[in-house]
Amino acid sequence: MTALPFATCDVFTDRAYAGNPLAIVEAADTLTTAQMQTMAREFNLSETIFVQLPDDPAHTAKVRIFFPTAEIPFAGHPTIGCAIHLAVNRNGPGDFSDLITLEEVAGLVPVMVTRTGARLRAEFTAPKLPAPHPGPADLGLIAAALGLDRAEIGFAAHSPAMWAAGPDFLFVPVAGLDALARARPMQPDWGQLARQSNESVYVYARGEDCDFRARMFAPGHGVPEDPATGSASAIFAAQLLAMGEIAEGSNRFTLHQGVEMGRASQIGLSVDCAAGALTAIRIAGSAVPVMAGHITPPDA
Repeated sequence: MTALPFATCDVFTDRAYAGNPLAIVEAADTLTTAQMQTMAREFNLSETIFVQLPDDPAHTAKVRIFFPTAEIPFAGHPTIGCAIHLAVNRNGPGDFSDLITLEEVAGLVPVMVTRTGARLRAEFTAPKLPAPHPGPADLGLIAAALGLDRAEIGFAAHSPAMWAAGPDFLFVPVAGLDALARARPMQPDWGQLARQSNESVYVYARGEDCDFRARMFAPGHGVPEDPATGSASAIFAAQLLAMGEIAEGSNRFTLHQGVEMGRASQIGLSVDCAAGALTAIRIAGSAVPVMAGHITPPDA
């Protein structure tokens, strides 16, 4: 079977071996879903993205994104990393600005990629706006599942809530960076919380050198902790609106993630709001290449 080209990059960082690593498999048109899943499990990163020819030739590529355990309709760091990878291949050396249009399961995602000097940066508009999602209401269970005291859950007007826009996340505010650093999935309470929250829990606190610092746990999806979660960062806009953090017009936030696991990530979140409702959400970040090679697909 013909080996396929692949590359990896670190996303939401401007230096290698930080941020969130991503595997990009190109020329993936003949792969079956089962083959893609097996290859994603082999890479064993939080996400692997497979690049195919677009359904509409006006677009750049069709892509499919996989956890080690399942396919997902949309994810932020694969979108950023893949768009930067494709733009570099298309434009070569030198500064550029290029619109990369990705056909994702969740919808069409336009990504503006720029290179200025050595810095590569991309920004995409989220394909869906978040909506409320039923989730756990027992603050005692949430605290126990994270190994925290009940009094450490929430701050100011912030309280836990679930939101969805393709993927869904339980957003859990905690009282400070100390509580954030101590948070981790704790059994057996985590198992109960995971069943009520579809496994993905985004824990956040106010930051010191950023607006908010976060951690995201999804061990049931093969991601014990994610260094940077672009989809959750986009959906976080709904949580911020509900908690009174977003004003009319344009809002910008800097989010840090991955600090506690030694893979610091920086995510730019821009939110447009009109008449008290979200109208657009954009996620921005950098990426750096790390390795490239060829991978032989498994038997179909």
